[in-house]
Amino acid sequence: MLWPFTLIGGGAGYAIASIPGAMLGALLGQTLDRRLHIQSLAELRERISGREALRDDELIFILLGRVAKSGGRVVDGHIQQARVEMRRLDLSEPAMRRAIAAFNRGKDGRDNLRVHLTRLKTQPHAAEGLLRACWRMAWADGKATRTERELIVLWGKWLGWTAEKVGALSSTEDEQRTRAPASRVGEYQEALRLLGVRTDSEPAQIKRAYRRLLSRHHPDKIAGSGASQGQVRDATERTRELHHAYAVIRERRGFR
Repeated sequence: MLWPFTLIGGGAGYAIASIPGAMLGALLGQTLDRRLHIQSLAELRERISGREALRDDELIFILLGRVAKSGGRVVDGHIQQARVEMRRLDLSEPAMRRAIAAFNRGKDGRDNLRVHLTRLKTQPHAAEGLLRACWRMAWADGKATRTERELIVLWGKWLGWTAEKVGALSSTEDEQRTRAPASRVGEYQEALRLLGVRTDSEPAQIKRAYRRLLSRHHPDKIAGSGASQGQVRDATERTRELHHAYAVIRERRGFR
């Protein structure tokens, strides 16, 4: 990782006071890098250009917009999938407006996404969530094209994933997509059971139950408590089930 102010400080310090100056300059530069959360020269250029850092809910929809447009034309399936992702994330009204703007921004293809994605290398669960959402968008029109696959694999590389690992996520998402229509019977009841709510529960009660369970089973929280890799994988799967259950209930009950 090339910390820009660390390099600049080290070089300037060496020019002024040789090796001791380089050591002091690099130390001061590293402090500045960490305080400003700048991890690369490309990211420094982004900051200098005056562009604001992307929020997580903006980044994901910029990626989804890029995937949707990569085939040349955004179809209705892509739009519907973007709405599904908004429901999945339980976005507020302001966040939904940001998501729509980010999706349209992603279609333009002007953002240097590498800068933003490399920052997530140390957040494997967030990275996996982004890649899964991208695969769901790629499959939204019934097929994942070569261009879409290459794009998502490239993003995975920037996130520190191998092409094989990224491809495995595609297979999982496609399997869930093709299996979903056949499992509609009883799906709503199963979703209610999973969240521990009833058919007559108020939307506010359902939302509280969902968020409470999400907080309890979040993989980052589990990982931070010193759990094993198996326990973290189980928590990741449980979180995915909670997201899906909540989306099913919201769709059936018609609330935001």
